Amino acid sequence: MADSNHTGTSFFLTGLPGLEAVHRWLSIPLCAMYVAALAGNSLILWVVRSEPSLHQPMYYFLSMLAMTDLGLSASTLPTMLSIYILGVREVALDVCLAQLFFIHTFSIMESSVLLAMAFDRFVAISKPLHYGTMLTSPRIARLGLAIVVRSIGLHIPAPIMLKQLPYCRTRLLSHSYCLHPDVMKLACADTHINSVYGLFVVLSTLGVDSVLIVLSYGLILQTVLSIASKAERLKALNTCVSHICAVLLFYTPMIGLSMIHRFGRRASPSSHALLSYLHFLTPPVLNPVVYTIKTRQIRLRMLHLFRSDGTNIRDAQDR
Repeated sequence: MADSNHTGTSFFLTGLPGLEAVHRWLSIPLCAMYVAALAGNSLILWVVRSEPSLHQPMYYFLSMLAMTDLGLSASTLPTMLSIYILGVREVALDVCLAQLFFIHTFSIMESSVLLAMAFDRFVAISKPLHYGTMLTSPRIARLGLAIVVRSIGLHIPAPIMLKQLPYCRTRLLSHSYCLHPDVMKLACADTHINSVYGLFVVLSTLGVDSVLIVLSYGLILQTVLSIASKAERLKALNTCVSHICAVLLFYTPMIGLSMIHRFGRRASPSSHALLSYLHFLTPPVLNPVVYTIKTRQIRLRMLHLFRSDGTNIRDAQDR
């Protein structure tokens, strides 16, 4: 049966299937990951903002990535903690639709920022003399605004269209948070329009972005191979390592999840959940780590911050 009235409609989220008895224990590493994501990305933003030498295009894009990761973490956090800490699996329709809107919006935003960062690396390596004039602060600000408008604009129809659908009595979702395909499959109505819309959004954003990122690195590789000095080639490629890691962290779990959905019919529900967690949780946690390790300016500023704190604490104790 379907509900014609949405008043009181709710869904039931799923944790890790088969591990319900240890959900409280699993909440410890999950909370640690969220704390690491919030602290790491906040530190990146603080360092870039407070250090004048980092007021450059590359670090502005890194700040965008950190803000996107913070938004993605905040979008998945409420329902994840309610399941694993409080044992509450029920979520109201309106809350579910709001969550899926923010999760998908920040996912597309992250993909767009990664594409912008690939363009930044291409300009820095291929046209170093024009780097500062091509990527000025106003242009970067306009690009950031375009990324936000694109991500929000494409996903505004999603909750509106899902809100109009009637839902069956069995409203068990497959994940610990609300996602568009997961909610859509529970509708007791024709969802062809929703499916076509979802496919269009995925292909026009994640699909196009990933292809353009690959093309950018093809052009970067072509430029690097034309450099005569081996040391200069390695130096140029080294500036791309952090971004390549960020791209792999974002796209690899997503591709694996898509492959399982389409071809791994016999895959266990736990594998779906784990890949989903990898896709949404690991980039916000590991991106700050990767950029801190691989970017000398950020690493030195971080070390200076913690050494200063340690010195201040010792000075206070001496007094």
